[in-house]
Amino acid sequence: MTGDWDATLDDLAQRRATAHAMGGADKLAPRREAGRLDARSRIGALLDDGSFTEIGALAGAAPADALVAGVGRIDGRPVAVGAEDFTTLGGSIGPAASRKRWRIADIARRERIPLVMLLEGAGHRPPMPGDPGGGGPGDLGAQGSLSGLVPMVCGVMGSSAGHGAITAPLCDFSVMTPDAAIFTAGPPVVKAALGEEVTKAELGGPGVAIASGVVHNVAADDIALLADIRTYLSFFGSSAWERPPSVDTGDTGPRRLDDLLDIVPRDGNAAYDMRLAISALVDGGGFFQVQPDFGSSIVCALARIGGESIGIIANQPSVIAGSIDVDAADKAAHFIQVCDSFHLPLVFLADNPGVLAGQASERAGILRAGARMFAAQTRAQTVKVHVTLRKAYGFGSSVMAMNPYDEQTLSFGFPGATLGAMGASGAGNAVGADEATQAELHQAENESSYRSANGLSFDDLIDPRDLRNVVIEGLAVSAQRRSGEATPVARTGITP
Repeated sequence: MTGDWDATLDDLAQRRATAHAMGGADKLAPRREAGRLDARSRIGALLDDGSFTEIGALAGAAPADALVAGVGRIDGRPVAVGAEDFTTLGGSIGPAASRKRWRIADIARRERIPLVMLLEGAGHRPPMPGDPGGGGPGDLGAQGSLSGLVPMVCGVMGSSAGHGAITAPLCDFSVMTPDAAIFTAGPPVVKAALGEEVTKAELGGPGVAIASGVVHNVAADDIALLADIRTYLSFFGSSAWERPPSVDTGDTGPRRLDDLLDIVPRDGNAAYDMRLAISALVDGGGFFQVQPDFGSSIVCALARIGGESIGIIANQPSVIAGSIDVDAADKAAHFIQVCDSFHLPLVFLADNPGVLAGQASERAGILRAGARMFAAQTRAQTVKVHVTLRKAYGFGSSVMAMNPYDEQTLSFGFPGATLGAMGASGAGNAVGADEATQAELHQAENESSYRSANGLSFDDLIDPRDLRNVVIEGLAVSAQRRSGEATPVARTGITP
């Protein structure tokens, strides 16, 4: 008799309605009028339609304890997701929310699926009546233990402070909206503790978070941010036990890049935009750049070649001539480790005069940062294909994986590429060379690519127009290795 269940089911429906109401109409309406999504709408826009299964809707002392969490699908693949609800107690974290954060991280680990966190909250809050008692598992520890096992992505979609904000740097990739801010503690706490008058934007807006490297990318608004998360995840398998998916891009075959001769100047000192070369190289001309506004003398991008996901690390000659500074090296090291963890082949496109010299660079720690990037690339166990386009001097060649004896799959150079400890002009000035000696140094520089090919420092020199074809060949020759069972990458050594 269904009548026996009526009161019970009505009670459940009422409790769920209270949870789904979040902070109430008076708090939700202004957000909607301003074109901002609430926590539940964000999850709805992120996931495939109708795929969300909520966890812990009835937990805690407030509606969903200010955290909407559960599992769903993106492009048909399962993910775990949590979204802080700022309309409920400022999105603050109570004991129930902390346990839910642990729970979705635990599901992500056990079921080997990505974890996505959407942040807009005030960090931990004081105990409240109705909070569950006793201690609970550590959610940050659970998130930290996922590193390198499943993709972790974070969206900062408002003000994020304290405990919740630490999630962003723990993740592989983070993205924020222009009006968002992320910080250890908000303006009121800063004023009370330090006497500083500061706005949210000044403390942790994009101008601070992107410049510091805490957050990787900026998206125009909530919808664009969620689309970026979906795009980013599309390049990766669901975990380190899975290879990246192949995609029929409609542009998977070999082809000559005739336009590359116009994009890349023959003059090694002339600037150009490496992104144009990348666009010519990859399927359909499209790629997803990570941290475009941080360490911008290196381009780190996700793309597809022959339908296969790859990570590209390329010097950018239009920014400080492609010199590798501290931010660029740190960015590249992180990106290399992420790609290696999830079995994306790495394509290195070198065109740099070395790591950035000078007092300011040394004070910033360029040797440590350069060593960190070198350690990341030399320890990488994934496929590595290297091409030197015009030049790679000193340690700039090592960090860009030029040496074919450094576990490279294939290593190539363009004819005329110049190599060595430094350029001919710098070498001549360093030793006080006369005019004749300087000319000999320049002649030796012009022939350095052939000497390198002669000694097998490159596997071969290639016509620039064949760049795509040799990268495709590098992927093809490594196909057998990449067809085996995927397992998490075990790393040894201490990161510089």
